[in-house]
Amino acid sequence: MQDIRAATLDDIAALTELERAFPEEDRFSQRTWARLMRGNSAILLSDGDGGLTGAAVLLFRRTSRVARLYSLSVAEAARGTGLSDRLLEKCEDISRQRSCCTLRLEVRETNSRAKRLYERHGYRVMARAAGYYPDGEAALKMEKPLSGLSREVQ
Repeated sequence: MQDIRAATLDDIAALTELERAFPEEDRFSQRTWARLMRGNSAILLSDGDGGLTGAAVLLFRRTSRVARLYSLSVAEAARGTGLSDRLLEKCEDISRQRSCCTLRLEVRETNSRAKRLYERHGYRVMARAAGYYPDGEAALKMEKPLSGLSREVQ
C-alpha cells in the first residue's frame, strides 16, 4: 500500500508530470501548484515505485465550514488499486479535522468512473452546471455531509 503524505514545494515538478496524461484544460501549471501550496489548502500525494501515483487538492475558506475537493488525480498505472478511495477518505478526515461539516466537489458530467467513486462514498448530486469547464462540458456539483470524528482521532 502506498503512503499518503502532504505535498511540499519540492513536489511541484512531479505533480506537473503526473498531470501530463490528462487533457490540457484539466492540468495545473507549476505556478498554479505553487499558489495552491501557499493558500489555505491541503495537497496530498501518494508515492509509488515509479514516482508520484496520485494527488488530491482540498481548499478551505477561513469563514466557512465547507471544504472543497478541488482535484483528485491518479496515475493510469495506479488505477484500480483503491488509491482514489484512500485519497478521498484522507481528504474527508482532514476536512473533519478542520471542523468542516460538508465536502463539496465538481466532476465532469461524462466522467463515469469518478462519479461512481463519489457516489460509493456517499456524495450526492446537488446541481448541474452547464458549460462549467473550459471546453464547454457540464459539471455535476456533488456534496457529502461530514459527521463524527476523523479516523485518526477516533
